Amino acid sequence: MTASEASFRENLLFVTETRQSSVSEDLGCRRGEFSRKHYGSVELLISSDADGAIQRAGRFRVENGSIDENADYAPGTWRRTDVHLENPEYHTRWYFKYFLGKVHQNYVGADAEKNPFFLSVVLSDQNNQRVPQYRAILWRKTGTQKICLPYSPTKTLSVKSILSAMNLDKFEKGPREILHPEIQKDLLVLEEQEGSVNFKFGVLYAKDGQLTDDEMFSNEMGSESFERLLSLLGDTITLKGWTGYRGGLDTKNDTTGIYSVYTVYQGHEIMFHVSTMLPYSKENKQQVERKRHIGNDIVTIVFQEGEESSPAFKPSMIRSHFTHIFALVRYNKQNDSYRLKIFSEESVPLFGPPLPSPPVFTDHQEFRDFLLVKLINGEKATLETPTFAQKRQRTLDMLIRSLYQDLMPDMHKNMLNRRSFSDVLPESPKSARKKEEARQAEFVRLGQALKLKTIVKGDAPAILATTSLCKKEPWESQCFCSNFPHDVICADSWGQSLLVSTDIGVLLMDDGQPSILVFDKTLQVKQMHVLETLDLLITRADKAGKDARLLVFRLSALRKGIEARQAKSKCDSRENKLEKTKGCHLYAINTHHSNELRIVAAIRNKLLLITKKYKPWESPNSAPLMSPQSDSPVEEFQYIREICLSDPPVVMTLVDGPTGENDNLICVAYRHQFDLINESTGESYRLHQVETSRVNFVAAIDVYEDGEAGLLLCYNYICYYRKVCPFNGGSPLVQPSASDFHFSWNQVPYAIVCAFPYILAFTTDSIEIRLVVNGNLVHTAVVPALQLVASRSDIYFKAATAVSEPSNSSSKETSSPSSPQTPCIHEIPVFSPSAAEGEVLCKNIYKIPLSNLVGRSIERPLKSPLVPKVITTPTSGSVASIPAVPSLSLPRMEIKEIASRTRKELLGLLDEPALKSEGGQKQKKPAPKLADPKQGTLRSTSSDRLVPSSSESTCEERHLSTSSDPDTTTREESPPSGSTFLLGASFDEDTIDLK
Repeated sequence: MTASEASFRENLLFVTETRQSSVSEDLGCRRGEFSRKHYGSVELLISSDADGAIQRAGRFRVENGSIDENADYAPGTWRRTDVHLENPEYHTRWYFKYFLGKVHQNYVGADAEKNPFFLSVVLSDQNNQRVPQYRAILWRKTGTQKICLPYSPTKTLSVKSILSAMNLDKFEKGPREILHPEIQKDLLVLEEQEGSVNFKFGVLYAKDGQLTDDEMFSNEMGSESFERLLSLLGDTITLKGWTGYRGGLDTKNDTTGIYSVYTVYQGHEIMFHVSTMLPYSKENKQQVERKRHIGNDIVTIVFQEGEESSPAFKPSMIRSHFTHIFALVRYNKQNDSYRLKIFSEESVPLFGPPLPSPPVFTDHQEFRDFLLVKLINGEKATLETPTFAQKRQRTLDMLIRSLYQDLMPDMHKNMLNRRSFSDVLPESPKSARKKEEARQAEFVRLGQALKLKTIVKGDAPAILATTSLCKKEPWESQCFCSNFPHDVICADSWGQSLLVSTDIGVLLMDDGQPSILVFDKTLQVKQMHVLETLDLLITRADKAGKDARLLVFRLSALRKGIEARQAKSKCDSRENKLEKTKGCHLYAINTHHSNELRIVAAIRNKLLLITKKYKPWESPNSAPLMSPQSDSPVEEFQYIREICLSDPPVVMTLVDGPTGENDNLICVAYRHQFDLINESTGESYRLHQVETSRVNFVAAIDVYEDGEAGLLLCYNYICYYRKVCPFNGGSPLVQPSASDFHFSWNQVPYAIVCAFPYILAFTTDSIEIRLVVNGNLVHTAVVPALQLVASRSDIYFKAATAVSEPSNSSSKETSSPSSPQTPCIHEIPVFSPSAAEGEVLCKNIYKIPLSNLVGRSIERPLKSPLVPKVITTPTSGSVASIPAVPSLSLPRMEIKEIASRTRKELLGLLDEPALKSEGGQKQKKPAPKLADPKQGTLRSTSSDRLVPSSSESTCEERHLSTSSDPDTTTREESPPSGSTFLLGASFDEDTIDLK
């Protein structure tokens, strides 16, 4: 044994003894061992009077963060909670953001059931990244469906193909194009039915011992602690003469009180209906005027005085059929902390963020952010309950049918284009060019006027939500390798290194070090798995589809070749071929905890089941120990059986049974269906039938909810969750259950990664990030020329960027592997898929650490095979602190100034160059302050900061500057490529262009 091998073995033993986590645990977190218990459990809550008689009862989901701190944390459990707005308007209100005021096409038609529908299509630029794409919105009575489609300069896109992608193939009346510009106003009204961008929340004060709503509503004054909470939530404003969002309160005659509490959070205006500020009547014990407002709020905050041991508030104490969510807040004077408890009516879908354990907040600003996000997400989730969804559907159906009936008489007039399934044209046809240009100019002018009016009213979606560049998000990435010139075929993690199959062979890469050739180009690896705990590398190799086989290697043997700088060839790998796998086009392995490694190889329509038993010195939960063994592990694998299918599988995933004895399953996708195959018997069970003419299978991901197996089935734009349990004599019960759900992606992905609580969809130019438990969107990142490289543990992807000069920085210079830090503003690169003059177009490989996504510190049991050093945890002193930077948000007065400038631009009073130069300076000026009777200043940012004065504007100068349109965000400089890929929000340029 060489000195380097001895050192490596010592390091392995050290890591095994000192670290409890493992690669298999990483897989558990990555593959989705999740639990909905983080979002509370449903309980029957009963309230009684002083005599003990039952008054009311109701079923509510109770969230109190009650996780046993002494219990062992299973994979997928996190201690930190990430706070995100779900389905944010700047990602979901497409028509206002991408269509309104721009040249686009609108169509009207009726489906086979004679239900009318509208279709809007626009050719837009993806986040100013020079990535043109089509965006389409289908308006139906059941709601809106939004998709993105790729743009091809040589092939026009037909309306029929767009509707087919939305599963609408049969029509009672074919679509006709609507040419009248007034249609924009009607479609904007349809989009507004998705919900308000502003919110009103009730705030109820309850003294210690008060158990009825009459007692709570009769409190004339609040305590000092209650007043402190109100000042934390927002600013006290005078209602009379108030011009902002009023939330149903009287702003003229003081009939609903003199003062109220108001704030702006991430672009959303929020008015609080405070019980002690609403009119009080001594004669009316029920305080009807107060109940009229708070009782009609979907969400209510209840601030309860008293100790934890005193009788607790229950939602059944409040007589309201409208309030669905109660947030119980208690204040502890001893440690100056707030405790939070959430009650949600049983029918409300799950919403985040989940409460931390314990749900105690000592940081008041953190508590405010968490509470406001929780309440906003809760009201949005409530709108999806049957009560509100049916009302919204009736309203939407009425509006669509009314608009359809108004347009049908003009079917044969100029208002509607007679061409059915007309092409979606980026430019107007050459015939009648002047007439068409005049129509488009009027179309754009009216749309810009509508957008301007909506902004001035304060009803615009929160396009300028806080975009602080220094806010660290879980999906923040680091540059792993700069200027990678090769084409990536597949890859997998090996410790902190990356094993990459390229067009020149298989390379071992480590951050900041030269790559090493492991296999030369004679062995073309198309699929691979690195199993560090088993000291194994499994590969599928072929050449142009010929002589495809599975090959297995020992990592320790490969390490010797790496140390000797000797690359293996195809001839050197003859002894590593698994028998009977010739012609294999796909394989899958089990990724969950198990007592054996299972491999299923697909050879046309046959499945071969191959297993490898763990040796005594091997464990799925620990690092491998050295033992006497041959260089080739082929003899350790055994062929079990062969299963025949009707068609070759396109997607394949192994699902572990609860016992592992005759209940393991194989999920396969072929033709138009997902099937489950019993490994022991070969019996097939239909899991899901795809009811579309064309199917693009993406993935089938095995997830385990509280130990019970489930599958995320992804195809086309759809992602289904199906529970596959319990098992009955080896046969799975796959009938739909109440826990099943589905959602739609905005763009067809080619790969899916599950990292609880997130699920990430990778497309050719974007990463769409949603929550696993409900499918709600939290972020869309535009990444030009995107290619997913590896995702078994940390996520690696390749992306294009234009740089002014090469960058030698690496993620090690700015972060540790377990805790990456956000670089300074000047280090963040600006990405563009096409190089400008004097720039070089290159592609970098970036890494998103798994530990950031799953929310807990995950250590690797194996270090990089290139660096034989003991893994150490960085000290707190080595981590650079990030200065707090105020986020961007506009108060109402500044919005009016923007509206005034935009109006002048529409009239041609401002020339474009001057306007652009002015936009960068306007942001540096202090925003106007609104009068406040008590505090003198209004908060207008999510970070609860006051509107900055001139002395505070220096930090903002390094951030995004706001141009004349609220949809526009531009950078003042284009810094060189650095060590972090900023997955920023998608903000399209919305410059006014009257062609």
